This record gives sequence, structure tokens and C-alpha cells, in this order.
Amino acid sequence: MTGTRKRLLRQALGFLGRRKRVLLALAGWSLLESAHTFLGGYGIAMALDHGFLAGRTGTGLVWLGVAALAVVVGGLAGGGVFRGLADLVEPLRDGLVRRVVGRALAQAVSDPAHAADSAVVSRLTNQTEIARDSFAGLVLVARSFVFTAVGALLGLASLAPQLLLLVLPPLIVGLLLFLATLRPMASCQRAFLHADEAVSTQVGAIATGLRDVVACGAQELTAARAHAVIASEERAARSLARWAAARSLSLGVAGHVPVLLLLVAAPWLLRQQVTAGVLLGALTYLTQSLLPALNTLMNALGAAGTRLLVVLDRLTEGPDGQGGVKEGHALSVRPAPRSTQRTAHPSPSAMPHQGGSRVELRAVTFAYGSAAQPVLRDLDLTVEPGEHLVVVGPSGIGKSTLTGLVAGLLEPAHGEVLVRGGPARVPYTDDPALLRVLIPQEAYVFTGSVRENLLYLCSAGASTAALEASSEAVGLGPLLRRLGGLDAQIDPASLSQGERQLIALGRAHLSPAPLVLLDEATCHLDPAAEARAERAFADRPGTVIVVAHRISSARRADRILVLDGTRATCGTHDELLDRSALYRDLVGRWHAERL
Repeated sequence: MTGTRKRLLRQALGFLGRRKRVLLALAGWSLLESAHTFLGGYGIAMALDHGFLAGRTGTGLVWLGVAALAVVVGGLAGGGVFRGLADLVEPLRDGLVRRVVGRALAQAVSDPAHAADSAVVSRLTNQTEIARDSFAGLVLVARSFVFTAVGALLGLASLAPQLLLLVLPPLIVGLLLFLATLRPMASCQRAFLHADEAVSTQVGAIATGLRDVVACGAQELTAARAHAVIASEERAARSLARWAAARSLSLGVAGHVPVLLLLVAAPWLLRQQVTAGVLLGALTYLTQSLLPALNTLMNALGAAGTRLLVVLDRLTEGPDGQGGVKEGHALSVRPAPRSTQRTAHPSPSAMPHQGGSRVELRAVTFAYGSAAQPVLRDLDLTVEPGEHLVVVGPSGIGKSTLTGLVAGLLEPAHGEVLVRGGPARVPYTDDPALLRVLIPQEAYVFTGSVRENLLYLCSAGASTAALEASSEAVGLGPLLRRLGGLDAQIDPASLSQGERQLIALGRAHLSPAPLVLLDEATCHLDPAAEARAERAFADRPGTVIVVAHRISSARRADRILVLDGTRATCGTHDELLDRSALYRDLVGRWHAERL
């Protein structure tokens, strides 16, 4: 933080130094506010002592008129202050916008993979507006406090110098206590902002890969990591709250203790020839001017000030990212090896079987909600061990729902789903990756090496030869060589959707699962690459269920399941051309798209 403060201080002094005329205009208008503060308390004291208490009502009314005129002058001064403030604040926002845009364009040229960083939008809109509003508020309250305090203290000295003995010591102590809280509060604000961003990043990563997390059995590890970042944010919030309490204490010392001392010392002041009007004028200075200004100053500096410091640090950091989070790079979340995710041993029924898994759906009905129409109704289906089944049907008909049921991610409302004779929804103590693997349309790739990504479903590990064989089988080889081999580090954001799918396919091919579910897992590959990947899984020992989006995938299958609302028809390609009007329509549409 020390380097950050020095850097921001240099930039702030340079910015203000180029606007001396604006600052002088603000100071001139602020002097009128000091006169307003001075005349407010002084006028009340004179109206009481030299007017009403002395029996001269006219004199008292004149002094009250002076105090009222001071309020009008203060209002005019406020208008001038706001006009000058615009000349100070708007150039700050314009400069920040130019800096953010310049850095974003420079990064887009130097690092095209992160050119579409959503954080730039936040910096251009939300954060620059926070900086502008916070800076404007700080200028207003700091200027107001300084000139209000000057007017109030001059007024107290002019009424009775003894009053300063009661007001200045607690005021100085409270201000010093408040200043002592600014540095730790800024640190806590920064820690809270980092923790909040970490929570957003973690939750976003989990939401994106939630289906894969469940399918891979990583719920426990994912929950532990999410709990860790949430706990970190909680600690930062509690620390920030403690320093906010210290700030309230400093306000009490600086603003309320002088009032208490004035009331306690009233008998002594009266013996010192201090009049009742002077005491009332002093209370007016303390309660109507000094205390509100202190309260506004401490709240603004304690909240907006620390927020401004953090936001300016992010908006003005150098291109190397010093002083903040590097532009365009999110906090990475790398899954640990799967061998660390389970402490219990898998049951014998979940052990891999080279012959594949038998899948049975018995009168399965499923709906998304008790009042919703069923997506699948009374579906009966048997997939034999080692069979290659392709599922086709219109969009939204229930194809992905079927794979979710077989994977154990969803539970039917009626009927049962069996894999190898047991429930598809495996006990939490077992490792589902030993039973089945599901690759959805949005492939899950994490920051790390290619080897770590491929081995993620292999709790027992695999040889380099096996890794290379699976990579070549699914067509990952060219990408693997371009990236630099198995130990090359990859950034998911820099990969295309098709490249991410190839890595996920290689991971599934290498896994020991006897059942593979591909839910449009090749939709971002060209037909040739898709054919190679599907042949690899057809040649791999085990059962394969594929949700297809091309006729070529259906032609390569042993059998095809056509989902048509509440009906389902299963057979070979030639059989379905005779038996299913929907399948004939889909085949015709697929051929038309190819043409």
C-alpha cells in the first residue's frame, strides 16, 4: 500500500497543480462559507446578550437578521462551489476514461486472447463513475470541514478564548484517532474488494462447469474451495466493520466530547464572566456547524475515501499490473488431482469393466418441476454392454435430460435408471468417474497443463504412452503438438470451443469409465474431426451413448433412439426410415443442411 499511496499522491498533486485557478475559485467561495459559519454563532450570541437579555428587542432582531443573511450568503457560496467543482471533477473522469481505453487497446494488441475482457466495461462505466462521485464528495466535505472549522474556531475565540480550552483538545485527539484509522481501513477495503472479486470469480467458474463438477464427482473439493473464498470475504468484512467502529469512536471524541465539556464547565465559565449568550453561541458552533461537518468528513473519508483509493489504484495502475490486479486475467482455479478428492474406496460395482456397462431405463418419467409437463414419459430403454447408441430428436425434446438421468445427475419422478444393475445415482462415497463419464456441449478445461487436464478422471494415473494414444485417437494430437506437448500450460480463455472439446474428449477416452455419455460433445468440430472422435470411442471398450446433431453420427451407431415428445422409437438407420416419420424428417433436414 505504501507504494500505491506514493504513486497516487504524485499523480494527485500533478492533477491539482495544473488546476490552480479552479482551486483558488473554490477557496474564494469557501471563504464565504466560513463567514456564514462565523456569523451564525456570533449573531445568536450578540442577539441574546446585547438584544433580548438587555431589553433591546430591536437590536436582538437585527443580529438575528445578520445570522439569517449569513445563511443566504452560504447558499450563494454553495452554488459557486458546485460550479467550480464541475471544473475539477469532469477532467478527472475524462482522464481516467482515456487511460482505461488506452490500456485496453494496448492489451488487445499485445494479448488478443484477452481483448474481450469484461472488466474493461466495469472500469469504463462503474469504476470511473465511482471515482468521479467519490472525488467530488471528498472535495466537498474536506473543503467544507476546513472552512467551517476555521469559521467556528474564530467565532469561539472572538466570543471567549476560554472556550478553545474545552473544544480544541478533544477535537485534535478525535481527528488524530480518525487519521490513524484511515490506513488500516484502506487496507481492509482493498482486502474486501479482492475477496469479493475472488468470490465472484469462483462462483462464476463453478456455475460454468457445474455439470462437469457433478459428473466428475468434484462436489466436495469445489464446495471446500468456495467455502474458503467466502470465509475470506467474511473475515475481510468483519475487519472492515471493526475499523468502522473505531471511526465512530473518533467522531464521538471529536464532536460530542466538546459539547459535554461545555455543559459540564458552564458554571466555571459563568464565573469567568462568560455570558449566557456566549454559551448559546458556542453550542450553536458545536452542534450546528462543527459536529455536522465532522460527521460528514469522517463518513466520507472512511467510506468514499478508502473506496476512491482502491478504485484509483486499479484505474491508474501501470501496464504491468503493478498496484492492482493485472488487466484481463482472472484468478485461476485449478482442480486438484482426482486422487486427492476421495478418501473412501470405490465399491466393487463401480470398478471399471472392459466389456462396458448395461444401461436400463424402466418406465422412466421426468419433469422439471411438479407442475411442469414431463420431458420423458414412461420411457423404457435397454443399452447392452459395448453398444453404441445415438439419441436424436428436435431441440428441447429431452436428449440432454436423458444423459443427465443416465449419468445420475437427475433423478426420475417415476421409474428407475440402472447402470450395471445398480442405481445410476451412485453413493457419494463412491467415485462416479469409475462408473461413467459425461462430456456436455460446453467442454470443461481448467488452467493447468495438458497432462493435468487429461488425467483429471484417472485417479490411478496413466502412462505417457496412454496419454499420447488417447490424444491421437480422438484427434487431439495436432493441437497437443502446437501447444508444446503434454506439459504445456494452457489458458482456457485462449482456446476455441472446438479445442476445448478435443481436450475433454481426450480426457473421457483416457478415463477408466465403462460408460461414456457424449451430449453434443463434438458440435464445435468439423465433420471429419467429429467422425474421427466418434470412431475412437466406438473402438474403445465400453458402452457409448451419443446425443447427435449430424446424420453421419447416427449412421455410425449400432442403434438410434428417436425422441418425439412423449414417444420414443429405437432401431437401426434403415429400420427408422420405415418406422419413424420424425426420423425421416430429421434425415431430410440434415441432408438439406449439407447441401
